Amino acid sequence: MEKVLGSSIPGVASTKRLAARVALVDVQEPARSILTECFKQFGLDAVAGTPTIAERFTKEKFEGCVVRLGPSAEAVIQAARNSAANSRMVIYGLGGTAREAMKYSRFGMNALLTEPLERQAVLKLVRATHLLVVHEFRRYVRVPVATEVAVTTNDGRRFVATSHDLSSGGMSLRSSEDVAPGSALEVSFALLTLPRIWVRAIVSWRKPEEKTFGIQFDVHDERRVKIKEWVDAYLES
Repeated sequence: MEKVLGSSIPGVASTKRLAARVALVDVQEPARSILTECFKQFGLDAVAGTPTIAERFTKEKFEGCVVRLGPSAEAVIQAARNSAANSRMVIYGLGGTAREAMKYSRFGMNALLTEPLERQAVLKLVRATHLLVVHEFRRYVRVPVATEVAVTTNDGRRFVATSHDLSSGGMSLRSSEDVAPGSALEVSFALLTLPRIWVRAIVSWRKPEEKTFGIQFDVHDERRVKIKEWVDAYLES
């Protein structure tokens, strides 16, 4: 069984205060209060701001965005879709008709909220879409956990690293071994209620000065599903 370091426990507990965030762009009262309340019922935090909040898309992760359809909407949506961290966020268009919303279709708008907002209609839409928002959140949320990870490189080299954090899509590791971004490898580890698992991965980044590197699990390796189930169960506990 893997040794879980004591230093990981406080970090793991702290992640339970995290929540998926939905940006409210150029949304005024009373629509802002209605949306905030409805998102909150499904565990989503609404963050209100002007169109300049789009500047934060390059620095911060949001899982959803409600944007008023108007002169500044296209720039906001385009900023989200061009952001490496937010390109897959769930986007809600506020106001306008379905025909007017069609001009934004090339950006992949997910849903349309018509005005004036009716609380029950908003609740129904959020209920139908919140799992998409949460799924996007869980793709990125990282659970701090320190455990030994056995690493086997594509050329047969073997070494042991220490995990720093874990998500359903990958993990960051600490090791003095030299691994280059793009390298294929296989990792093996166990986590509390998760028995030892093996999964293929690709090195996504490396910081030699910090002796750390990140890996992305192979999306074609079905064994990674067990990791996703563990992360989902942890976040729901």
